[in-house]
Formats: sequence, C-alpha cells, structure tokens
Amino acid sequence: MKHIALLLLILLFSLSCSSESRREKAVELWTERIEEQVKPYAELKKEALEKRDTFRVAYDKYKDDKDKQEQILNEAQDYLLTISDDFFRSWYNTPWTFHGHSQTPREGSIACGYFVTTTLRDMGFNIPRIKWAQQASEYLIKKVSTDIKRFQRKPMKDVIGYIEAKGEGLYIVGLDMHVGYIYYIDGKMTFVHANYYRPKVGVMSEPLVGQNPLNDSKYRVIGKIFDKEMVRNWILNVEYSE
Repeated sequence: MKHIALLLLILLFSLSCSSESRREKAVELWTERIEEQVKPYAELKKEALEKRDTFRVAYDKYKDDKDKQEQILNEAQDYLLTISDDFFRSWYNTPWTFHGHSQTPREGSIACGYFVTTTLRDMGFNIPRIKWAQQASEYLIKKVSTDIKRFQRKPMKDVIGYIEAKGEGLYIVGLDMHVGYIYYIDGKMTFVHANYYRPKVGVMSEPLVGQNPLNDSKYRVIGKIFDKEMVRNWILNVEYSE
C-alpha cells in the first residue's frame, strides 16, 4: 500500500508539473502570435509622437472653438485607448524581476511599476518614469487620475461591477504589492501587468478572476485614466511633476 501511495503521489506531481509546463508553453505561443501583429516598438513610439504632434496642431488651430477642441480631445482619447493595446502586446513575454527596468520589450526584465510608467512614457506622456515607478502604486495613480476608487477586502465581483458601471477604457490598478492595468474594451476586461506570479512569462494579459495578484490582493485602488485633462496634457506635452 505504501508503494502504491508513493506511486500515486509521483504521478500527481508529474501531472501537475506537466500541466504547468503546458500552460507556460501555451502562453508563450499565444503571445508570440500576437506579437507578430505588432509593429516594431521603435516605430510604434515614433508614430505615437507624430500623431500627438498632429493633434496639437489641430488643437492650437481651433483655440477659439471650444466645441472643435472637445472633438479633438475625444478623437485623441479613442486613439490612445487603441494604441495602448499595441504597446502592451509589444511587451508580452518580457520576464519580470523585482529590479527589472528594461526600456526595450523582451530584452532583460521589467518590474510591475516600470512596466506601467515605461508604456505611458513611450505612448508620449511626459512623465518621470523612474521616480513614479519606485513609488507606491497609489502615488502614481493620483498623478494621472482624479477618478479613483478604493476597495478594502472586497470580492472581485464588486470590482468588476464598479468598472462595468464606469464604462470602457483604461484603468491603473494598485494592489498590496503590485500595479498594473485593467483594459476594458469591446465588452472584455483583462488584467495587463508584469506578473511576479509567473516571472518567466512576465508581462501578460489575463482574466481579472483567477490565480493572479489582482484576484488575491486584499487592497485595490483603481484609477481610470485618459480623461480629458490627461489627454490634453498628452497633446500639449505637459510635463508631470515628480
């Protein structure tokens, strides 16, 4: 009986390891397929800055027409929400380490805070990338959002219900010891982050509910970004303070 029990334990362990290996491989293959659809990162950054300049010229041109400027802000909001996904996908499969601060997707490693500040900076926001990345997540969120909600020991259904009510868009979420994005578009929510639960995979997109830091955290602070003020700051290249 002892031998049978031992064999069963070995079998269960083997199946567990095999299952984990398959999950890791599936994520790698999935992200590789997605990455094939994304332009080179340098080109993405260049295009974002060129588009920002185009919006600025139009915004300045209509300085006496508030309705037209409002329309330009709306168009810029839509643009930023769209390109943010391209920037995120470029970083998929970049390993996580605690001190990672890579500025190039899939080279070296990146920590969660640096992933958020680097992608925002590379989209064209004039932010102190290093300073913000080294602060508590709520510090960063307060810098870019005035629409903030805190959840203390609340179930994930409350978080999901709140985001559904707020509407589609991009959110930064700060946790007990982590920070990332919640990307809500086309009726689908995903948690995009440099995942210390799976450091070899690192940056990834996954469901909000599951075995991840968002689901497990006791504290969550959520700020919706890309509001009109933030978009205006992007268009005008306003420098954010440390």
